[in-house]
Amino acid sequence: MRWTRGLLAAFAVCALLGGAAGCGAGEAHERGVTVSASPVGTLLDEMDEEGRLYREVGKKGAPEVAIEIQPDAAGGWDVRLTVRDFRFSPAGARAVPVAGRGLAHLYVDGRTVARLRTAGYRLAGHLVPRGTHHVTVRLYADDGTVWAVHGKPVESTADITASDSGSAPGPESAPPGTSAPGPATPAVPPPRASTSPVSPAASQATPSVVVPEVR
Repeated sequence: MRWTRGLLAAFAVCALLGGAAGCGAGEAHERGVTVSASPVGTLLDEMDEEGRLYREVGKKGAPEVAIEIQPDAAGGWDVRLTVRDFRFSPAGARAVPVAGRGLAHLYVDGRTVARLRTAGYRLAGHLVPRGTHHVTVRLYADDGTVWAVHGKPVESTADITASDSGSAPGPESAPPGTSAPGPATPAVPPPRASTSPVSPAASQATPSVVVPEVR
C-alpha cells in the first residue's frame, strides 16, 4: 500500500507540473534531450546536409539575410551580412528555438567554413582559389534547426571570382533563388563588391568536419 500511495503522489506532482507532459519533459532533460516549452514554427521532413531539420515559419516577419563580399588588402575577403527580423544569439545561448534568433552558417562551394554570431567575417584567401566560387550564408535557430519559408531555407548566395588566391571578385549579383554565373576574369580585376539580395533561396552544402565559430 505504501508503494501505491507513493505512485499516486508522483502522479499528483506530474499534474501540478502540467500533466503527463511535465513528467515527460523532466525525463527528457535527464536524458540530455532539449524540450521546448514554446515551440516556434513547424518542423518539416526536409533536412540540410548535416541532418538538421527545417523549421518552417510564415513569410510575414520571417528572418531574412543578404550577403556582400569585397576583397581586402591582405588577399582575403570581407564578408558582411545584412539581416532583417533576426538577431544573433550570443555564445552559450540555450538550445531552444526563439523567433527571429540564432546564428548563421557560412559556406564556400557547399563546404562549411564558419558559424557566425556576428554580421562581419574575414574569409581567408586560401579558402578561395583561382576561379569563380559560390558563397552562401544560411540562418539557423539556436537548437540547430534551419529557418525556412515555403519549404526553402532562409539563405543568400553571392559569387566571387578570384584571379589568384582570392584577389578580387567580379560584379556578380544573384536574383532570388539563383546564383549568377561569374564573367571571365580580367587581367587586372577591379576590387568591386559581389552582392545578393535578401531572399530565402535553396543551396546544396557539404559541411566540413571542423568549423570555427565567430562570436
